[in-house]
Amino acid sequence: MQLKSKPTEEDKDKKKPGRLNPSRIRDHLANERTYLAWMRTGIALLGFGVVIVRLRAFQVPLMPRPGNGWKLGLVFSLVGLITVWLSTAHYFAVRRDIEEDTYEPTDRWVLLFSIAVMILGAGVIYFVFTTSLDPSSPLIPE
Repeated sequence: MQLKSKPTEEDKDKKKPGRLNPSRIRDHLANERTYLAWMRTGIALLGFGVVIVRLRAFQVPLMPRPGNGWKLGLVFSLVGLITVWLSTAHYFAVRRDIEEDTYEPTDRWVLLFSIAVMILGAGVIYFVFTTSLDPSSPLIPE
């Protein structure tokens, strides 16, 4: 049977570097969950962009030219790629700040992506209401 001794002053001074924040593990896990949520958002934007572009393949073309839907799909896809890139950069910056115990939340990311989603939403609304609806289109329910 071993007896456990009380920690000495020397043991207390041997703190590992980078362990200043006692909730460090919880903070890292929260950072990772946030990163994964941003990744899902980026993938959804990419997928929505592809769907917008590919919708034309499901209906008989009414015009010989491609129209403007592909532009909206391209913008969604680009915003999705930018979301993935910026969320990865943000993840590593927050990770570094957590390790250094200097993390301060910023408002710029919330504002940036809120504005981007509002612009994309306005683009979808504009596209939906300016596209002519042909009764012979298979996408329009009777």
